[in-house]
Amino acid sequence: MKKILLLLPLFFISEFIFINLMIQPVNTQLNSLPMGCMPNEQTAQLSDEYDPSLTEGEYLGNTVKIPSIIDSFAYVLGEQVGAKRIEVNLQNQHVYGFDGNSKLFDFIVSTGKWAPTPRGTFTIARKVRAQKMSGGNKANNTYYYLPNVPWVMFFGNSKIPWYRGFSFHGTYWHNNFGTPMSHGCVNMKTPEAEQLFNWAPIGTPVIIY
Repeated sequence: MKKILLLLPLFFISEFIFINLMIQPVNTQLNSLPMGCMPNEQTAQLSDEYDPSLTEGEYLGNTVKIPSIIDSFAYVLGEQVGAKRIEVNLQNQHVYGFDGNSKLFDFIVSTGKWAPTPRGTFTIARKVRAQKMSGGNKANNTYYYLPNVPWVMFFGNSKIPWYRGFSFHGTYWHNNFGTPMSHGCVNMKTPEAEQLFNWAPIGTPVIIY
């Protein structure tokens, strides 16, 4: 009985060490995942954050004007995925929208410069009409604070979940499309981002190469 009592503390200590060793790789793996233009460490609850009272943002040390979001209602909202898919060609800086073998959209875009846009197969997981995005670092002139980013479609997969912040979205802070300009997201001309937003329902496959 005395031997058992003496061994119990050793048992609990070894269990504690074992559990911590098991948890550590998981936490390390989570923190090592790539971050997008809306970086979140955990499953953030993102929602429509349009604030018409905001008129200015900041991008790489420059003040930028925030335009109002005007719904064109020129396109019918996509209701079913069907044969729809979105492809992103990083080399050519283009986004394509396919319905089966038919290419319906061909948009020039700007993908990751300060952080890479991930390659692989994803799905559209969340859509919001507007979202505040901020990140980067003022020390190396990569800081950005951009309220009311319009027509945001977050995408993800089992390895890079949507809440890491990678998305398609409209862009009001630069017009340098065709050149990488983002922190990992796919910057689009705002009217074209609206077209894609209205056309692609949640669940639409995204192939980035």
